[in-house]
Amino acid sequence: MTKTANSKIAKATSKRPARGYATRANASAKSEGEKEERGQAPADQPKLLSGGNPQIAKGYGDAPVQAYVAAMPGWKSAVGRRLDQLIMRAVPEAQKAVKWNSPLYGMEGNGWFLGIHCFAKYIKVAFYNGASLSPPPPVESKTANARYFHIHEKDEIDEAQFSDWVKQASRLPGERM
Repeated sequence: MTKTANSKIAKATSKRPARGYATRANASAKSEGEKEERGQAPADQPKLLSGGNPQIAKGYGDAPVQAYVAAMPGWKSAVGRRLDQLIMRAVPEAQKAVKWNSPLYGMEGNGWFLGIHCFAKYIKVAFYNGASLSPPPPVESKTANARYFHIHEKDEIDEAQFSDWVKQASRLPGERM
């Protein structure tokens, strides 16, 4: 670059904003407000990742799973609460954790048998050894053993079938993650 080009850049970047233009602090505050309007969480709420999946810190036990469920956007939160209830009713001794921004359910010493993940238009329930369930959950996976159950906003959940899948899955070897 020439000396003239460098000096023009230096002058342009060092100028104070003219009246009517936002300063950095005001622009930052405006940006935060815009984030809330676009559905992104304020600083004290979990951030929603692509597709609306809540970003929850890795943790073990009920508390991080409940934080994830509470942060699920819109209709998904109520469905998430119901899924958690059904899972724990079917397998009361199931262990819980949140890893990779997804609640996991497993059996102590036997690995994780089920995971939940939010997408823009549905909730995915992953049965890690779902190909061995009878009948298998309806959605195939690229992974040979995994099968998925997708829940969309207006879907009715066959709670008896879902609970049966959960019970079967809990007795199978789980995933080590």
